[in-house]
Amino acid sequence: MTVQTASPIVQVLPKTAPFSEEQRSWLNGFFAGLLSLDNVGVTALSPAQNAAVMGQAEDDGAPWHDPSMALPERMQLAQGKPLPRRLFAAMAQQDCGQCGYLCETYSAAIASGAEARLNLCAPGGKDTLRQVKALLEEAGEAAPAAAAATPAPATLGSLGRCRENPALATFLSRRKLNGEGSQKETWHVEFDLSGCGLDYVVGDAFGVIAQNDPRLADAVIALLGARPDADVGGVPLREALIAQRALGPAPDALFQLISYVTGGETRVKARRLAVGEDPDGDLDRLDVLGTLHKFAQARLSPEAFVEALDPLQPRLYSISSSHNATPGRVSLTVDAVRYRIGTRPRWGVASTFLAERVQPGEAVPVYVQRAHGFGLPSNPDTPIIMCGPGTGIAPFRAFLHDRWATKAPGRNWLFFGHQRRATDFFYEDELSAMKEVGLLTNLTLAWSRDGDEKIYVQDRMRERGAELFDWLEQGAHFYVCGDAKRMAKDVELALVDIVLAHGGRSAEAAQAYLAGLKKSGRYQADVY
Repeated sequence: MTVQTASPIVQVLPKTAPFSEEQRSWLNGFFAGLLSLDNVGVTALSPAQNAAVMGQAEDDGAPWHDPSMALPERMQLAQGKPLPRRLFAAMAQQDCGQCGYLCETYSAAIASGAEARLNLCAPGGKDTLRQVKALLEEAGEAAPAAAAATPAPATLGSLGRCRENPALATFLSRRKLNGEGSQKETWHVEFDLSGCGLDYVVGDAFGVIAQNDPRLADAVIALLGARPDADVGGVPLREALIAQRALGPAPDALFQLISYVTGGETRVKARRLAVGEDPDGDLDRLDVLGTLHKFAQARLSPEAFVEALDPLQPRLYSISSSHNATPGRVSLTVDAVRYRIGTRPRWGVASTFLAERVQPGEAVPVYVQRAHGFGLPSNPDTPIIMCGPGTGIAPFRAFLHDRWATKAPGRNWLFFGHQRRATDFFYEDELSAMKEVGLLTNLTLAWSRDGDEKIYVQDRMRERGAELFDWLEQGAHFYVCGDAKRMAKDVELALVDIVLAHGGRSAEAAQAYLAGLKKSGRYQADVY
């Protein structure tokens, strides 16, 4: 590989780093590229720019825009389409907003050169990143030019309104929502927004810029064999690993770096891992710490190591409160993610940050992510049907509190489910009170571990199918929040079955009925 010399290359590696001159030249160019990408701000395309990039292909209906569809199937559907559409198909299709765009506009921004960062699709992870890179390489001359183009100057959003410009909110409290004996760990978390002046509307998401567990950072430093206070880009190594760099699944760049400082079979394995192969069948264990353990013979300088890691991404949570009901405060409903791979415990970064590490009174960088097509109907008389098992109840708790605070007269129907009623009935007192006063017209519950037969929300939907269809015929909006690949898809299938059974329609007409609900904004999903 040749190194471009037309302009000076940023010298990232220290002269003491254990590389040959050839390796040093390549790595300096590689890391300079990473640095330039990471310093680019999000500049979303205008509608006119987006249309220009997408061209006439934007009317293809995007059949791959389904978060439950596997990546290979999505790419097959997009085969032969222009580059922006194939990039669109490579995204996770959740429109979650974590990248600062929608899936389609992020793809357009990459294709146009307005966005140079290729690793912003958090739900898609490595698979999306690799596919995006492959598409750009496959496109030949045009794609590298687009990816390397000088982006338009970043327009920094208002304070607390984008990931690049967070505000500081005060963490107030957490309380556990599960009863004794639950197999889950779910928390109701509250922040005070009065000091930063943020507000929101129900349906919005709340971005939290969390920190890694210091214990994990210390373990990484120990295996790296470095000093915690080693300078990396002007900050101590420990601080960078806690607050700036992701320590989850090892990025391809880390495997690539290891391949340059090792030899023989070890180098071969590192190179294979860097392109997505799994030579030893242990890829699921190779987070950053696991990778350092596997390649213990690799001697990595702290600077090169840190630059090979991905930036620590913010996490988005559905807001579970109403600004109209509790101005100056925001609440979240958070599952603490804890599991084991082999003998090692793993834990979610933001979820355990909120569940145990951040303390009341501490300031946390946050931002409000405006909802894209997910919110209450503009007419307060409109009936709504909400389907949100587990933490999927979050936005619907917000909807109900908002309708209560604004005295909206529309009828409300909530489908909620979890494992066991005795331990996992989140906000039971609140929901029971809402049912008693008539705010909740219907509260339909499903418990998957309380009997011999597993009952889910989609089963309850079918049981109440005639009434549910009647609500839809009377103009109700339908909402679902939860797991994109299973639950949300099962709810869609149940809805089609209900239209078939109670609407007297053919299978094709029932699918068209659902498509019509989506097109008119009467079927809205918040999935993850």
